[in-house]
Amino acid sequence: MKAFVAGATGATGSRIVAQLVDRGVPVVAFVRDAAAARTQLPPEVTLIEGNVTDKASIRRAILGCTVLLCATGARPSLDPTGPYQVDYEGTKNLVDVAKEAGIDHVVMVSSLCVSRFFHPLNLFWLVLYWKQQAEAYLQASGLTYTIVRPGGLKDDDTDSRPLIMAPADTLFEGSVPRLKVAQVCVEALYLPQSRNKIVEIVAQENASAQTYETLFAGVA
Repeated sequence: MKAFVAGATGATGSRIVAQLVDRGVPVVAFVRDAAAARTQLPPEVTLIEGNVTDKASIRRAILGCTVLLCATGARPSLDPTGPYQVDYEGTKNLVDVAKEAGIDHVVMVSSLCVSRFFHPLNLFWLVLYWKQQAEAYLQASGLTYTIVRPGGLKDDDTDSRPLIMAPADTLFEGSVPRLKVAQVCVEALYLPQSRNKIVEIVAQENASAQTYETLFAGVA
């Protein structure tokens, strides 16, 4: 296994990279600024500069990789095209190149509530709508995929609340630490129970702890 990670310097993406490195998986981090990324990511990670809006740069970077993890996301800005360009067109570009390259498995970080058009987050230039369109594009691609829809993202890596995992359009509130999102994404690469599924995840204080195999198997 060799992993290509888009969005590798983000708060969730950097945790995905760390989880892969901990497992001894070679990682190519696809970054916009290699010098800045070098200060954030483990030294053994290969850094290749590019942009998800540029297919040619993705093609150069993905050579030799076997799995792709996408943790990209438009940053809040005054640019109304941001979510369309990054969350939709950028993800489409990743999917297209992954298909060309024969990638074995694509794991995409999306969000809860993407099916709710009138959700307040869509006031940020339809960010949830474009994420849902990207999900649909990945599902229709023919690639093996796992789409992870986390609840509200928390930066507290010490949060030990057990995970709840549910099928698409089941959970509409709740939070989850970014570290657990990263762990779910990496575990998905190893578990056949994760393949070709959308899973929604939150952490809950009163939930029973379950193995990742059981969690993924419980989602139809």
